[in-house]
Amino acid sequence: MLKATNLQKKFINKSRKGLLAKKNISHKIAVEDFSITVSPGEIVGLLGLNGAGKTTTIKMLSTLLTPTKGEITINGFNPVTDPLKVKSIINMIAGGERMLYYRLTGYQNLEYFGNLYGLKGDELRNRINILLKKVELNDVKDMVVEKYSKGMKQRLSIARGLINDPKYLFLDEPTLGLDVKVAKKLRNYIQELALEEKKGIILTSHYISEIEELCDRVYIMEKGKILLEDTIENIIYNYADGIKIEIIINNLSSTLHSKLERLAQKYQGSLEITDSEGDLNTKKLLFVSKVDISADIIQSIFDSGEKIKTINVERPNLEEVISNLEGVK
Repeated sequence: MLKATNLQKKFINKSRKGLLAKKNISHKIAVEDFSITVSPGEIVGLLGLNGAGKTTTIKMLSTLLTPTKGEITINGFNPVTDPLKVKSIINMIAGGERMLYYRLTGYQNLEYFGNLYGLKGDELRNRINILLKKVELNDVKDMVVEKYSKGMKQRLSIARGLINDPKYLFLDEPTLGLDVKVAKKLRNYIQELALEEKKGIILTSHYISEIEELCDRVYIMEKGKILLEDTIENIIYNYADGIKIEIIINNLSSTLHSKLERLAQKYQGSLEITDSEGDLNTKKLLFVSKVDISADIIQSIFDSGEKIKTINVERPNLEEVISNLEGVK
């Protein structure tokens, strides 16, 4: 298991105005009291606006930065005291065509990075061939990377990140700049890595739909601190406005009106009734509820003998929670 407890990262900035002036020392806390766990086979999302502390956190977890305070263990190893052991079981994959050598072929890139991890001979050759087939680049393995398309480069980045068969992967915007078809393939492969190969994955992405599709849990950060941590379902349930059910009916009797109000109250929801398109006989019903009560509403309307003209059900999502973060604090 990957476990970090009460992490803090404080940067010291030294500046001087003039050659003989005294140095001004200031401190900036990029991450404060941050804790996270990732189990084998679990995909965990790390969300936040630019400057929230995501990159600093990943750098601490991956041995690139030493925490000012706190403790990290990855399968029992400490990145500060056992950096080589930690590096052997982790890897990072970034989007945007980074972390590759463009003048080398696809095969040569994997060979170079494999050598860095101490892989040699048949072991390395077998590993490269397996990965090239998995990411569907075997036919272009001898082509220089600068001639690869964006999708091909990103698939090669996936293979590079897996060359040491890591237990934990840090994915930083892995589908950045890719077209829909290629991005979908990569998301499917990420799910396969977690479900079938039991790799623990930390994912950062500005595509909220990608986080919703892939992640078992998410950590939402702001200014270096955790605002929320839970499953996506729980976060949406607890912090989004709720499921919005809009129904337009030809007529609303007082009996049906009372029945629908009781139904909304039963599920701790709300009901707003307005005239539809200026027609006093046509009513628009807007229900907001934490649970989907559309079936009960429809049944109540049918039982009353009224007819439904239109119905629309709008379910909340993680993007709604992110956009309302000011109300969460």
